[in-house]
Amino acid sequence: MGRSLKGSTGRMQGTVIPSEIAKFDGLAAQWWDPRGPMGPLHAMNPARTGWILQRMEGQRVLDIGCGAGLASEALARAGKDVVGLDRATAALAAARAHAAAGGLAIDYREGGVEQVADLPPFDAVVALEVVEHVADVQEFLADALSVLRPGGRLFLSTLNRTPKSLLVAKFGAEYVARLLPVGTHDWKRFLKPAELAAHARAVGALVTDIAGMAPMAGIGDWGISGDVGQNYIAMAIKG
Repeated sequence: MGRSLKGSTGRMQGTVIPSEIAKFDGLAAQWWDPRGPMGPLHAMNPARTGWILQRMEGQRVLDIGCGAGLASEALARAGKDVVGLDRATAALAAARAHAAAGGLAIDYREGGVEQVADLPPFDAVVALEVVEHVADVQEFLADALSVLRPGGRLFLSTLNRTPKSLLVAKFGAEYVARLLPVGTHDWKRFLKPAELAAHARAVGALVTDIAGMAPMAGIGDWGISGDVGQNYIAMAIKG
């Protein structure tokens, strides 16, 4: 797959849901508060980035949908050269400020993958807790692969569309425990692993590894699990 990129009025605009961007932009000021609405992301971040780093080949990483930079900073601290990409202006401002305060040189850019068209193809692309918020998953994956080198690795984490995730990740987290703002997720947009793999195959990538992620009893942090019934993370290799 080549690097033919369309502008903001072209195909890539089809993956954007403006209300989703506004939703996460509105959380920018609280993004780095581990006890705030992004607390679950703080808890799972070591597990998901650790899993990725164990499988990553190469130095150059693009973090699509980086938000205020939780994963971007973890990858940069592990020695990777990171470009962070998002359409949420306020979240990116928070990302830049936090990285600067921590002495991290992360290249944050606003917009879609057209914003990295001036760069060589990446060794790895990550999109964590993103695909459940886009309008067209297959187009989104095609865009991600368009800036990835042949043989490069695409890492995705999302939620499975199961009764368990409806009960725990949607109603439990948003309405009962109030771990997330109400309306954070639309359960109908959750993806079964087989669906994600089919979308990836359709645009030239093969899912080769998948694992569940779940809270570890008694300590609050998350770990890697064999149960993909709720949250899961996957790696796909570009053909």
